Amino acid sequence: MISRIDLRGAALPSGLPAEGTPLASGPVSGALDRDLLPRAELDVEAALEKVRPICDDVRHRGAAAVIEYTEKFDGVRLERTRVPAEALREALEELDPTVRAALEESVRRARIVHRDQRRTDSTVQVVPGGTVTERWVPVERVGLYVPGGRAVYPSSVVMNVVPAQEAGVGSLAVASPAQREFAGLPHPTILAACALLGVEEVYAVGGAQAVAMFAHGTEECAPAQLVTGPGNIYVAAAKRLLKGVIGIDSEAGPTEIAILADDTADAAHVASDLISQAEHDVVAAAVLVTPSEALAEAVEGELKTQVPATRHSERIAEALAGRQSGIVLVDSLEAGLAVVNGYAAEHLEIQTADAAAWAARVRNAGAIFVGPYAPVSLGDYAAGSNHVLPTGGCACHSSGLSVQSFLRGIHVVDYTRDALAEVTHHVVALAEAEDLPAHGAALKARFDWKVPESGS
Repeated sequence: MISRIDLRGAALPSGLPAEGTPLASGPVSGALDRDLLPRAELDVEAALEKVRPICDDVRHRGAAAVIEYTEKFDGVRLERTRVPAEALREALEELDPTVRAALEESVRRARIVHRDQRRTDSTVQVVPGGTVTERWVPVERVGLYVPGGRAVYPSSVVMNVVPAQEAGVGSLAVASPAQREFAGLPHPTILAACALLGVEEVYAVGGAQAVAMFAHGTEECAPAQLVTGPGNIYVAAAKRLLKGVIGIDSEAGPTEIAILADDTADAAHVASDLISQAEHDVVAAAVLVTPSEALAEAVEGELKTQVPATRHSERIAEALAGRQSGIVLVDSLEAGLAVVNGYAAEHLEIQTADAAAWAARVRNAGAIFVGPYAPVSLGDYAAGSNHVLPTGGCACHSSGLSVQSFLRGIHVVDYTRDALAEVTHHVVALAEAEDLPAHGAALKARFDWKVPESGS
């Protein structure tokens, strides 16, 4: 059901910080060969050639092109792409009260965390009369993408909308694929979540055409400056293609879970957490890294028992059997730490003795879940953290969605005449060194300035 990869005895990167050492102290020497680890085969570059004509068509023909691609890919012929206000209102009114209560609690917890992320403006006096102020200004308009397909993701509405609102974004729009079974509208739970959050602008558009709609605008949808949210490979490819025309958060791919565990972990818990992420998609990745062969065998046994009992057993079994999933055996937790840092998982669970100490030494992960009572599922819905996270190893250089994703830092430079005069000779020297004399001349023009004599 799930493969094993035995890295015991393999040479792994050295130089990892010792236990208790601050995370930022010292470099890590060496690099883990990523080909040793389970990873999905996704060719975004190949998908680019498929989404390029779609994006170009939307740029030239606007809503008409979006409507045609929605009919082609989703089997729905729309009259217009924007969801009527009454549909949003009705979806919220008809929402199951228990689901509404759960969404409200998810929103409450997400707001607590994301509100605290909001940066404040700061001013630094560089010299007397010379200051630099950093202002944090929200993006004016954003497009938020919420996937459809095998599952329904009202939680992704929460994870996109809350940080955008807390950042102070003035105009936001949500796009989610049209559904045949709901008369061409996105799933009603998606619409209800939008209404609950006060989002009035929602589009029944999915895939690459949704990203193109946000980038270029149509007769119904004004262009945005930023698009965020997870999606399939075609959404990721459209983001890559249009990056520069529009800002993006990341090229989020299929979901991933990695678990670093020792023989103190409960095999039933580990198995259920692997299953929870495999449930998303047949290309979802589920990876256990452990020095305990006994735990590996116990988890394999639990998977054989638990998977057939789940509602989506076929999908889960295919994901677990895929090359993107596996149980990785290592010599020690130290070696396991090197593996999970090299893997850079979207979600990383630490189920070991002294889990907090091991978690503190992790350098690369989208989000870290510490101990037996912080499963990834909690983060998906109600931990307060964000579940829009970097995938495919991108956690080594990228962060998850946050309030900062929707803010721009702008430096405001304010110098007096005397402060400028005091530094002019340095600017002139650097400008001349770069063979850009007009740069220095721009300062000299403000003064009766002469080149200081040698030694003066």
